[in-house]
This record gives sequence, C-alpha cells and structure tokens, in this order.
Amino acid sequence: MEHKDFVNLLREYREIIWPIIEKNLEKIVDFEKVCQPKEKYQCLVDYHQKIYETYPKRKGKYFRPCMVMLTGEAMGAPRESLLNAAAAQQLSEEWILIHDDIEDDSAQRRGEATLHKMYGEELAINAGDALHILMWQMLQDNRKIIGDKKTFAIMEEFCKMLNRTVLGQTIEIKWAQENKKDLTDDDILLVLESKTGYYTVAGPMREGAIIAGATTEELDKIYEFGKLTGYCFQIKDDLLDLTSDFCGQKKQCGNDIYEGKRTIMLAHLMRTIKGNDKEKLEKIMTKTRQEKGCAEVDWVIEKMREYGSLDYADKLMNKFAVEASDYFKKELGFLKESPARSYLEYLPEFLTNRDH
Repeated sequence: MEHKDFVNLLREYREIIWPIIEKNLEKIVDFEKVCQPKEKYQCLVDYHQKIYETYPKRKGKYFRPCMVMLTGEAMGAPRESLLNAAAAQQLSEEWILIHDDIEDDSAQRRGEATLHKMYGEELAINAGDALHILMWQMLQDNRKIIGDKKTFAIMEEFCKMLNRTVLGQTIEIKWAQENKKDLTDDDILLVLESKTGYYTVAGPMREGAIIAGATTEELDKIYEFGKLTGYCFQIKDDLLDLTSDFCGQKKQCGNDIYEGKRTIMLAHLMRTIKGNDKEKLEKIMTKTRQEKGCAEVDWVIEKMREYGSLDYADKLMNKFAVEASDYFKKELGFLKESPARSYLEYLPEFLTNRDH
C-alpha cells in the first residue's frame, strides 16, 4: 500500500460523511413550534448558525471517523450502520477544537482564523456548546439505525473517551502553567494516551467494533493498538509543528513552544540542555505566548536539533510504530475483512511518514 492510497481513502470517507453532518447542522436551529423565535428575529438565528457552522464547513482530514468506518467494516459491519456514529465522532472534533483553540489562544485553524479570533471568546464557546449538544443528539439518533443496546454502548464509549481526553487537557494545561521542567517520557505519554491514543485512534476504532458486535477482549486489544498508534500520531504531529507549515495551512512553526506545551522533544531538551543554554531556555519558557518572539522560538527549535531532541522523538515514534505493527499482526486477527484490514495494518507506517 502507498501513502496516497490512505489519503484518497480519507477523502472518500469525507465525501460520504460530510452530507450527514451538513444535514444535522440544521437541527440546531430547527426549533419546535412552541419555542420557535418570531420571524423578526430570524437574522439572529442566521447569525448563530453562521458561527457554529464555521469549523465543520472547513472540513478536517476526517481521520477519526475513518477509524470508525474501517474497524467496523473490518469486522463485517455494514457501512450504513457506521456512518452516523462516524459523523458524530467528527462533530466531536469540531467543538473540541473550538474550545482547545481558546485555551491555547491559537491564531489559525485549518488555514484560517480561529473562531474566537473572528467572533470573540464568548461566541466561540457558545458555538462549541451548540455542536456538543448536536453530537449527543446524533448519537441518540443511532437508535433508529443500530438499536438501543448498541446505541447506549456507543454513548458510554464516548463518555469514557471524552472524560479521558479532558483529563489529558487538564494535565497538559497545568504543566504549561507551572512551567514544569522535570517531566519524563512516561509523563508525556500520559497526556498522549489521553488526548490522542484514546480520542484519536482507540476510541473511534472501538466505536466501529462495538457496532460490529466486538467482545470485551477484542475491545481491550483495540485499545492497546490504538494507544501505541496514537503515540506515533501525536509525536509526528509535534515534530511537524516544529518543522512543517502543514502544506501551507500554518503561518508559523513552533506553535507548541509559543503555547508552552510539554512535548517529548521539549521534555528531552529540558533534561539535557546545559549551562547558559539552560538558563536561556528556562527564561523563554516562563514567558506567555504573546511575550515570546519568533527569534526565541526559532532558537528553541535549533537547540532541539543541537541536543538531539528531534532525533530522540523520531526514534521513539518509530519504536512505537514497530510495536504497534507487531501487536496488530499478533493480536488483531479478528479485524479480517479486506480491504479495511489492510488499511488498518498500514496505519502505523502512514502516521509516521506523513508530511502534514
């Protein structure tokens, strides 16, 4: 399999999932007759809709819903039974990103201004809330597609996944606020497992598997594969943040440094940097995002190269990719339907070799 094959697959799934999301977005302003705003206020309803539709209409890569689809199909589930859950998974990304961008004070999302830079924090938070509510509505609507038992099992999985995700966010923000300097790889992996291992890979895969009728043992094995693959995904993402413009979608490198985010490479640099360099690094990392200058961020990236932090992260990522591939071959034989199995087996290689 080639890299372009997986990229084309993501586009294919996006084309079939987006219409479901687009249709559901109308539900947010589809009020019951008893509470329908008067016609003279329709301009305000339209304004509300314009804001909350902004991120969904930009369309991400749709990686997470792809994981729902591939895993369910690899276990023999009909495609139609997976689409609504996959769409809800993508919608979860939209509201999480809105809130995440506010917490990080990010300037760009998918090549354009972040929602809070466009409309202010209050309206951006509100738009995120609207999409959050719609996500649960869509999950409830699964009752018509897969029945009550599987619907509630999927909703329970969302609760577990999202609870672990916000724990990871709490820890990440806390360490950045404290300018914590003595973090180990295990510390960083705690956050990576929460925000990427579970939310980006394991959770979506488990949703597809639940719809396909997976056992508890099979779900546990999917989690382990997702955790290892999620490590690869996030370490690669963090490396690209330092070295890539994400094919023109980012105006600056080093956003994680501006935000004070604790990554594998920053933790490694803090452990290994010496002398005056160490003092300068600590001084830079005590500054807020707005206080850090481009030259300072570039200096940190250069020191990551000089002290081997980028190479260290790359080697660790590839180690996890090998472990994930070996685990897939050994333990995930129940994901047997082709071509879905082949795409999932290729996943560690795809994530470690991508350029955006």
